[in-house]
Amino acid sequence: MQHTAESSTVLVTGGGSERGIGRATARRLAAAGRPVAIFDIDADGAARAARAIADEYQVPALGLGVDVTDAAAIHAAVSKIEAELPPVLALANVAGTSSPTPFAELTLGEWDRVFATNTRSAFLVSQRVLPAMIEHRFGRIVTVSSISAQRGGGTYSTVAYSAAKAALMGFTRALAREVGRSGITVNCVAPGPIDTDIMGGPLTDERKAAMSADTMVGRVGTVADVAGLIWFLLGPDSGFITAATYDINGGLQVS
Repeated sequence: MQHTAESSTVLVTGGGSERGIGRATARRLAAAGRPVAIFDIDADGAARAARAIADEYQVPALGLGVDVTDAAAIHAAVSKIEAELPPVLALANVAGTSSPTPFAELTLGEWDRVFATNTRSAFLVSQRVLPAMIEHRFGRIVTVSSISAQRGGGTYSTVAYSAAKAALMGFTRALAREVGRSGITVNCVAPGPIDTDIMGGPLTDERKAAMSADTMVGRVGTVADVAGLIWFLLGPDSGFITAATYDINGGLQVS
């Protein structure tokens, strides 16, 4: 059977958190009728998210507890998805972690942790799902970077996070070059300040006001804002867009 964007499974990493971009992305895709698989380090959170999505949107959904820095765990989890759902022909690499530690205090362990969760994970999961995309000659991959990579921090996180998210931009462009002739697109989104817990907890009104002061639209972003963009880039109408980085920051950074 030939699968397309409308019938294939979309895998979302980091989709367990109720207030996260991953969960919002999974819901947005499910609302469009897509089967959804969710990875999260929180196995219970991933399972709850999948059950809620399946109940609300009446689509197949599977939530699995997966350490996205562990190649063996990723291989096993994707094999389970392949056994229970349509082929994974779309991937949203959303899993990430913040790091506000100043550079002078940064340990090697913290540096490696941030790169593993934000960058190594995208490498491992993308590599695992690529064979099916190449076989079907269709695929969509989106990575989630950050305005911090473009501005050198300045929001919440600092050097390790900014460097890891900048690496994702180079990863996206180079992978897009390698797989484009196989019908696969690879794109990146770079959110500005978004009201999620990755910003060190829920944003207070005071923090929102400070973060939105220099934006053109006068507010911080929502997870729904970012999910809508990812949904488009994972869909059938984005086939001539690849190796691109989309700013989604309310005009805080113009590039």
